[in-house]
Amino acid sequence: MSDLPDLLFALQQRLAYTFRDPQLLVRAVTHPSYLHEHPEEPESNQRLEFLGDAVLQLVVTEELFRQYPTDREGALSKNRSALSKGVFLCELARELGIAACLRLSVSEEQTGGRDRAIALGDAFESVVGAIYLDSDLATTRRVLLALYGSFAEHLAEMQPSENPKGRLQELVQPVHGNHAIRYEVFATHGEDHNREYEIQIFFNNEPLGIGRGKSKKTAEEAAARIALEKLKTDTA
Repeated sequence: MSDLPDLLFALQQRLAYTFRDPQLLVRAVTHPSYLHEHPEEPESNQRLEFLGDAVLQLVVTEELFRQYPTDREGALSKNRSALSKGVFLCELARELGIAACLRLSVSEEQTGGRDRAIALGDAFESVVGAIYLDSDLATTRRVLLALYGSFAEHLAEMQPSENPKGRLQELVQPVHGNHAIRYEVFATHGEDHNREYEIQIFFNNEPLGIGRGKSKKTAEEAAARIALEKLKTDTA
């Protein structure tokens, strides 16, 4: 029987890791603002974030070093930053459903703190730190690499030239406006920790195809590529 609230129990399942000390996970989702209204709480997630950042950097650095044996230091450093900071961590946190689990003050909640990118990225790092404290480096590495999936796929998606949704919008917006393109979830497959999404793309309410991916973002991008090819063929 778990001592965790339902939301955190579900998060634990998505992580595919069961905490021996559930309070570490509780602390990992405790935003500093929560302590302002709950001074009895021993600690926020800031120290876990500090630890998790270091562990995350090590795991990503080691994996890049292994996967890209010919890359120079500059390229490795750039890719490490892309895979361990900012927007990428925020997206991972959203995919895991961390936003719903955050413990926030009322004022932080009212000002949109639950969906604030920096809070989500920090919480993801805190969860990494919590797993590390609860287990060891090898276990944390296994959990992280399972969550990350393909490094090469993520890095390819981050290239400026590889932005199919943006290119599609640029193609249709001048004639059809901002709302001609629509994405809808068509189906989902697999368990929470290994889910695949199917996203259907519509152009002026007409279905153009279905993209698939390990996240909604990658599935939408796959759908956008299908739409680009179809629209280019139709206008050729």
